[in-house]
Amino acid sequence: MNEQDAKNADLSALRIDRGTKKAIPGRRKRWLYVLWLAVPVVLYFGYRTALHEVAPTVKVQTAAAQVLAGSEASADLVATGYVVAQVKAAVSSKATGRLRVLNVEEGDKAQAGEVLAELESDDIRAELDLARANLKRARADSVEAFLAYRRQEKLVQTGHSTQELLDVATAAHARANAEVEAMAANLKAVEVALESTVIRAPFAGTVLTKHADVGEMVAPLASATSSRGAVVTMADMTSLEVEADVSESNINKVKINGPCEIVLDAYPNYIYRGHVKKIVPTADRARATVMTKVAFDTIDDRVLPEMSARVNFLPSGEASPAVRQNPVIVVPKSAITTRDGQKIVFAVTDGIAKQIPVETGREFGKTTEILAGLRAGEVVILSPAGALKSGDKVE
Repeated sequence: MNEQDAKNADLSALRIDRGTKKAIPGRRKRWLYVLWLAVPVVLYFGYRTALHEVAPTVKVQTAAAQVLAGSEASADLVATGYVVAQVKAAVSSKATGRLRVLNVEEGDKAQAGEVLAELESDDIRAELDLARANLKRARADSVEAFLAYRRQEKLVQTGHSTQELLDVATAAHARANAEVEAMAANLKAVEVALESTVIRAPFAGTVLTKHADVGEMVAPLASATSSRGAVVTMADMTSLEVEADVSESNINKVKINGPCEIVLDAYPNYIYRGHVKKIVPTADRARATVMTKVAFDTIDDRVLPEMSARVNFLPSGEASPAVRQNPVIVVPKSAITTRDGQKIVFAVTDGIAKQIPVETGREFGKTTEILAGLRAGEVVILSPAGALKSGDKVE
């Protein structure tokens, strides 16, 4: 190779390939464009995810939408209340003393006038013996005064005595008769005091509660902390009725003698027939309710005072079978709130609250009928907070 060829070879090796230079910057620009577009998207979704993860969880109470069928679905109104005995008394003594005898226990039945308990009465019995003796003495004095009076009366008639002595005998006789009456009244007072130590049943009924035991002090007013006021509480079990509070806005649906169905919480599968006996003519201002009293048409030993019960106020006359079987969906009243003039509920799905508009219907005690918006079994939030909104995490 000559010198000229060597120079040309060296120069060709140093030549720059411009086509290769143009290709590399083009690919880099495309990747840069992709990165500029992808990074904001990734940052945005990462921010949303992080915000969702760190968002505070709101603790709430929930309940499921339930289905009512049968008579509950066809009832004009459903209310809750308690079984109350209309004839009930806390039986106590009129006297103060120590309980000596207690003849009954909880659940025992007693007839009117039957002795339930007795107080210690030895002191009163001693007073009774003294009162009887005083009455006998007063009667003897009265007989003596009467004889003296008759004797003076005859002596005056024969002229062997004066009118003055007759007047003295007359006054003595009158005083003796008054003493007899006083002693008789005293004897009666002691007998009443003795009877006050005997505690009797005021009516035929069942003993519900025992408040005192043998040996305890019993006082009418129970002013001392160590004394008892009442010995037992008893009730006439045939007078049991359900007292249910009805909202003022629904009281127009309740009619005297209207048919009802009573369901005790203790026996939810058993239905008692009843009727509206009385609507108490006053309202509770604080709760805006009116008390109704529902009587049992038939009653058995399972019904006990203070049991909680649900009352279905039925329409007049028998409802048709088709109507009685139409189911309705209900939710607790506290689950329904108003936003922007529309009634809504918050349903919970996978721990997230969702606002759902609903259409409400009749009220069934503490629940409200949902005509549209919810399905049976959906979980709703009770008493939702004002700041709660769709998308909030709940627990």
